Amino acid sequence: MSGAFEKIYAESLANPAAFWMKAAGQIEWVRRPRAVIDDSSPPITRWFPGGMLNTCYNALDLHVAAGRADQAALIYDSAVTDTVRSFSYRELRDEVARFAGALAELGVERGDVVLLYMPMVPEAVIGMLAVARLGAVHSVVFGGFAANELAQRIQHAAPKVILTASCGIEPGRVLAYKPLLDAAIDQVSNKPQHCVVLQRPQETASLVPGRDHDWTTLAASGAPVGCTPVASTEPLYVLYTSGTTGMPKGVVRDNGGHAVALKWSLEHVYGMQPGEVFWAASDIGWVVGHSYIVYAPLFLGCTSILYEGKPVGTPDAGAFWRVVERHRVDTLFTAPTALRSIKREDSGGEYIARSDLSSLRALFLAGERADPDTVAWAERSLAVPVIDHWWQTETGWPIAANCLGIEALPVKHGSPTRPVPGYDVRVLDDDGNEVPTGETGHITLKLPLPPGCLKTLWQNDAGFASAYLERFPGYYQTSDAGYKDEDDYLFVMARTDDIINVAGHRLSTGAMEEVIAEHPDVAECAVIGVADALKGQLPLGFAVLNAEAQRDEAELVAELVASVRERIGPVAAFKQACVVERLPKTRSGKILRGTMRKIADSEPWRTPPTIDDPAILDEIRAVLERLGYAK
Repeated sequence: MSGAFEKIYAESLANPAAFWMKAAGQIEWVRRPRAVIDDSSPPITRWFPGGMLNTCYNALDLHVAAGRADQAALIYDSAVTDTVRSFSYRELRDEVARFAGALAELGVERGDVVLLYMPMVPEAVIGMLAVARLGAVHSVVFGGFAANELAQRIQHAAPKVILTASCGIEPGRVLAYKPLLDAAIDQVSNKPQHCVVLQRPQETASLVPGRDHDWTTLAASGAPVGCTPVASTEPLYVLYTSGTTGMPKGVVRDNGGHAVALKWSLEHVYGMQPGEVFWAASDIGWVVGHSYIVYAPLFLGCTSILYEGKPVGTPDAGAFWRVVERHRVDTLFTAPTALRSIKREDSGGEYIARSDLSSLRALFLAGERADPDTVAWAERSLAVPVIDHWWQTETGWPIAANCLGIEALPVKHGSPTRPVPGYDVRVLDDDGNEVPTGETGHITLKLPLPPGCLKTLWQNDAGFASAYLERFPGYYQTSDAGYKDEDDYLFVMARTDDIINVAGHRLSTGAMEEVIAEHPDVAECAVIGVADALKGQLPLGFAVLNAEAQRDEAELVAELVASVRERIGPVAAFKQACVVERLPKTRSGKILRGTMRKIADSEPWRTPPTIDDPAILDEIRAVLERLGYAK
């Protein structure tokens, strides 16, 4: 190792002002900031106060002026409609400028909120960038959310305009969006003045006279407008994430810190350079889509892939590799769940072998724990570095990663490697004291958070403080649990509420999942803690088998129990597991362990709005009842 990472990381913590002001030099400012950080009004921290910029200018106009006008900025690849469409930086800039003009005609001004309820189509990206061009605030809601969940977000964000489409397309079905939007608007008092509807050929939506506008007609009438400068500290977007009270939390991202952190991260964490092709196989409704489909690749002058499809089923487990081959993708970023889905259908890597993946130099994984077995499978199959990294909706960019753009460090399976420059990660016990090396505790971030992280919660500064800052004064509470080893590698084992207490022993369900996932017949798994009168809690395992595996369940469970007992020890009291066809997940691929636990313990629960298929919970309940739970 060259020591470059150690040097840069130390600099970022010793003198953050100098470190981030240097990074800010890569952004085009209308007026340069007068300072790096303003923390005079805690708990709110403001990055680059006094600065003025426009986010859309830095994403598009800057590159047109700098000679990248004819380079592909965005490539839309839809496996569900068999469509591929490319936009150069000039073409995307012009589309965005016209649509921004159309929004301005509808009355959208600096500081107004525009909500997007869109599928993965180019117009969704154009809409986001057009809102940013006007200095307004966008709030993207995942397409297909139920009407009541959409209504909550409309009521809270109070958008002046809503952008939507007539439908989204899932494998085997068309999901009409407009009836869901209309039902949501009926429920709220904060009604939008206008809705703009993209009519897709698969489903035509009815328009409400006087309120609704046809997207194509409106966009064609728009006169191109320039970029509206805004203060660095003004909000760029609000992104709602699940909250413990049932009301979503509106994470607020500013303009200046966001641009600085994302441009820096794509180069230094992901190892990208201008002109290269980056593909984040996510959705614009999630933070990954915001950060690494729309903004970071465009800030750096890369080509970004917008993919409408699934890792399997559109039409098969070779979908991802065909996209990589077709567009010569340099770096791919996806969720461990997507990779496990592919592995389950193609454990031998036959689809991988059929594809020309010579352009691919790295695969990044995030969204949940990347089990070592899946990482090892991908390393063998793809013959490129497979980088597990960790971050959150709230941070907006990686907290811990193997920073390929600085120095590739040795990989340790099960770890997202080291904290990224700018993040001071501490592992604390319940009393707020740092725990010894190797001991599991609460993973926290020492304040102030670096630029690009959440500024506050939308219209809820007090809620921001109570949710993230009060538990450990001086630290941001990630609500994840884990430990650091002797090399300062971080191991993120579980959400804090996934740490179970077995007869007084705090045990990580993530560690047990690691063991189960290594079994050759297991495609993916989950472990939850269920209530036990004697020990407080006991672990219960769920295993989904590889497609070709034909196993007696009792025999397989005995093997899993023996493996956990051998690797973790009798203290884990791991004695029960079951085989299931599938696991309940959010649309972004996170397993709903908390919901499964509530069902098992017969606690009140509700179907999460982000669930991929609600019918899976009925299947899980039936399995739990067979095992004697969910009474």
